Amino acid sequence: MSQTIRAVCFDLDDTLYPQAAWLAGAWDAVAKTAARSGVDEAGLRGALDACAAQGSDGGRIIDRALALVGAHRVEVEPLVESFRSYAPEHLDLYEGAGEALTRIAACVPLGLISDGDPQIQRTKMRALGIERLFSVIVWSDDHGREHRKPDPLPFQVAVEALGVPAANVVYVGDRPAKDVAGAIAAGLAAIRVRTGEWAASDDDPRAEQSCADVVEAIDALVTRLEPH
Repeated sequence: MSQTIRAVCFDLDDTLYPQAAWLAGAWDAVAKTAARSGVDEAGLRGALDACAAQGSDGGRIIDRALALVGAHRVEVEPLVESFRSYAPEHLDLYEGAGEALTRIAACVPLGLISDGDPQIQRTKMRALGIERLFSVIVWSDDHGREHRKPDPLPFQVAVEALGVPAANVVYVGDRPAKDVAGAIAAGLAAIRVRTGEWAASDDDPRAEQSCADVVEAIDALVTRLEPH
């Protein structure tokens, strides 16, 4: 990219930390709640993992897991609420990611753009302890689920809040079809990281670079940044 980089934005789940670590605790909470209604806790816990392993985009994981263990008459809403209200005290970033984010935040303003229930996403950020590093945080669902990535709107909102042209912003994310495609649609450059659930998916050739993880991506960017 020939343009000077004046800001960098990041995805959250499976880019800065492994989402599987959060999900493990959330599924534990769901299974414990279901056990109070007579559902076999261990059986449902295994079913939740099995359904989630089929892909997070499929949706209705709790419903499918209940069906898998034959718990057809259990009320789903309390289980969904236990999932939404799960709030771990601490989550670990990918190894080296905290130091890398601190290093790049000293050079340019950072933004974060993430899909998902804003209530849940905010608890993740608190558990990760990295809110202070970001000048701008955009939860796409605050603008309507129809504006989840790859819709360009959340990228445009972040760029406007950062106060720099889109052409001077790079977005780092793990999903080619959402992160790379959405960033490019909004006029940003994109770097793809191969971590998390979508690590084995094909790269989008429009990405400026494909990196093993966010630390490698940040290392590749640092020498090109325009300090603020």
